Amino acid sequence: MEIAIIAHDGKKADMVQFLNKNKALLLKDNLKIIATGTTGGRAEAAGFKVKKMLSGPLGGDAQIAARVAEGKTKMVLFFKDPNSSHAHEVDINMLIRICDVHNVPLATNEATAQLLLLGLDEV
Repeated sequence: MEIAIIAHDGKKADMVQFLNKNKALLLKDNLKIIATGTTGGRAEAAGFKVKKMLSGPLGGDAQIAARVAEGKTKMVLFFKDPNSSHAHEVDINMLIRICDVHNVPLATNEATAQLLLLGLDEV
């Protein structure tokens, strides 16, 4: 199963903390992680194997949305920073819409992401 991770600049440290907290589950052989460029780099530095896309503002959000539409990415964990504006808001909204269209679970905060991962552990 392919899971995408994305985090705005103000949430990247929170994403790495979240990944480390869930390391045992996320390092299972049946899970693959993809990420936008900078978030992926931070995840790699924390010891995770990650396929990196472009940085979000350079098209990484769109690349992940395409993988969702193709049926490759089955879950998206996107730690959004609600306190900052983002020049690529259109891409972010497009990714959210694509997840909705294709019925792909999308978490935009840590609490929801944790529930999604707990659900994976039940399967």
